[in-house]
Order: sequence, then C-alpha cells, then structure tokens
Amino acid sequence: MSLIASAKRGIITDEMKSVASQEGVTEEFIRMGIAGGHIVIPVSPYRTVNFCGIGEGLRTKVNASIGTSTDIVDIEMEVEKARQAERAGADTLMELSTGGDLVEIRRRVIAATSLSVGSVPLYQAFIEAARKDGAVVHMREDDLFRITAEQARAGTNFMAIHTGINYETLKRLKNQGRHGGLVSRGGAFMTAWMLHNEKENPLYTEFDYLLEIMKEHEVTLSMGNGMRAGAVHDATDRAQVQELLINAELADKAHAAGVQTMVEGPGHIPIDEIEANVILQKRVTNRKPFYMLGPLVTDIAPGYDDRVAAIGAALSSSYGADFICYVTPSEHLALPTAQEVFEGVISSRIAAHVGDMVKLRKRDADLEMGHARRDLDWERQFAVAINPERARAIRKERMPADTDTCTMCGDYCALKIVNRYFKF
Repeated sequence: MSLIASAKRGIITDEMKSVASQEGVTEEFIRMGIAGGHIVIPVSPYRTVNFCGIGEGLRTKVNASIGTSTDIVDIEMEVEKARQAERAGADTLMELSTGGDLVEIRRRVIAATSLSVGSVPLYQAFIEAARKDGAVVHMREDDLFRITAEQARAGTNFMAIHTGINYETLKRLKNQGRHGGLVSRGGAFMTAWMLHNEKENPLYTEFDYLLEIMKEHEVTLSMGNGMRAGAVHDATDRAQVQELLINAELADKAHAAGVQTMVEGPGHIPIDEIEANVILQKRVTNRKPFYMLGPLVTDIAPGYDDRVAAIGAALSSSYGADFICYVTPSEHLALPTAQEVFEGVISSRIAAHVGDMVKLRKRDADLEMGHARRDLDWERQFAVAINPERARAIRKERMPADTDTCTMCGDYCALKIVNRYFKF
C-alpha cells in the first residue's frame, strides 16, 4: 500500500513515525500532510534509506546534485561527492550523470549513500538515442518509459519528470523570447525532440502511463522545471508560468492517483520577485511541496554562486519553499569537485536554517550559540556550529595566549571584561 493510500485510510506508517520524530511534530500531522498532498517522504521498495520529510511545516531540506559530464567521467570522484554531500548534511542526493556508463555510475552512487536519491530519466533516454542513432531527436518514446521503470527498480526514490513542456509552453517561449536562453538540459532535450519530430511531449500525452510506473515502484514525482530562468531578466516570464500551470494540474492528478508529488520552481530570480514566486507556486499547486532550484539572485558572481544562491534560498525558505537544490562555487564554470560539493551543501544548509528561523520560528540553536559565546564556552560553540570541523580548525591555527578568548580581541575581549561584573 502506498504512503498516500495509508495516510488517507488513517494508517500511520513507520516512515511517518520516523519523520515526525525528526521534525518534532505529531505523527498525525505528518499523516494529514501526506494525505492532503502537502508533505512527501521519498521511499523505495528496493533499498533502505534515511527517511526525509519534505513539505509544509517541516524543516527546509537541501538536495545535492552530482554526476559526470561528457568531458569528465570519473566514477570514484562521483562516489566521493556522494559521501561528501552526506557528510556535509545534505538531506537528499540527485545523480545526474551525462557521460560514461550511466547505469553503472548510478548503481555505484546509490550504493554509496543512505540518502534518498533522485534522477532525471529523460537524460539517459536522450543520451542513449544520441549514442545509438546520432542525435537526441531520435529518442524513442518507449525507451523513455522503459528507462524510467529501470531507474525506479534500481532504487531511485524521486524523479524529476518534465511533464509541463508542451506546445502551449513552447508557444509562450517563442512569443516572448529569452535574454538568457533555455538553460535546462531536460527542457532543451524535450524542446528539440518536439520541434524536430513535430510531436507533443510523450510525458504529457501519456501522463497516465507515467503514473502507473511511478505508483508501481513507489517513486516520488518531482514535476520538472524545464523552462526555468537562466538569467534574472527572464524570471517569472510567460514560459515559466505556463509550465507551472500545467505541472500544477498534473500534480493534482498524480496525488489523486496515489503518487507522492512535489513541484519544482525557477532558477534565477531577483530578490524582489522571490516572494511572489513562492506565493504563486503554493497557490496554484494547492500547497504541494515546493522544490526551489537555487534561486540565484544575481548573474555577475561566477565562482561565488553558492553564496549568491544562499541569499535567494534563505529568502525562499522564509517565504515557504520546502526544498532547496544546492549550488556550488563552480556553477556556470565547471563540473564541481568533491570539496566544492561539500561547500555547496554547507552554504545551502545555512540558507535553509536562516529561512526556518522565520518560517518555523526555530531559533533554539542560535540561542544556544549566544549563550555559549557569552560564556566563552568554546566546546559548546563547536557543538552547535553548522560545521564544527572548520570552526575548530580556524581557532586551532590561531590560538590566543589567553585560551578563554580569541585572537580577534585578545586581551581586550569585550565578553571577558564585562563577565567580571555581570552574571547574565
């Protein structure tokens, strides 16, 4: 029985109990959230994972995306990226390889992590067509659904499926145009296929068949965002909104069919449009879990895009986004290293926490840190820190003569001076 079916029948499953315990909410809250389509728990009948609840009233979750490219194919490096993402505290992982043995890479990555793993089956279908027949536009529709089922059986917990790209979406894209072009690989693949073959998107026309596959293998459906903006000047344009409306309607249909569903959101968004995007997404999807990609709030900081995205992610979370896809420092420049994956996860975790301080009013950890700093209790500070190893290493390499203080203030530590006279 699927989680949605259990939830609608009033049954509280082990997955619901686990998430309720993690989040500090009641088991009934989780059950009702799943029954109403406001919470998902990515699962798989083929592997055991650390359960992760995503949705309304829960902590904002962070996804780390890894995978090879046509230029760099190093399976060991991708396995190490998976380990570093989990070590940094990522909640989920997406395996998005486009180079090398795609099946073997996914198998190795899934085996290396206890996190829920996501994929984009469309990538493999189009890349196999390019390898066998010379071009992505020769992709066969049956292969797309076959690969989706195969990836599900391999233990994939959630899948980004580009259902919202259809003739109406492309019409909006063509009529308005784009400053930053079309940056989604999935969106580009499907757009090229549709225009070359003069056919509608099979993921849209055969959505009922897709749902059968999702339901059979208990895969969480993530409604892909193929029209996301790759430049802030394209944010909230007609193509993006058209795709969202289609995905919202299909998401309702998926939930009614018993398939857990979340909806992805746009990539590059200026700060003053983030709140509107979250409100729009939540309103038209009937409060489905919102998977925010980025968002990057400026286009001029290559090499620092993890920080750019953290600004946008913190605001997105505070306004109600449920799930954030991390960004690494090498975004727009190169395939990330394992260390950059780690740094990207940390940046996004900070952003998610900052958003949750507003959205969930959860500030206990910050209060604990304030007390620890006031009391010059360094071990408590390290314990509360989001990355204790780095905090400890920085202090250790520049230890002060007076070990109660730090080398920023040394003998003139404001806290130590005042603590002689006050006991706060």
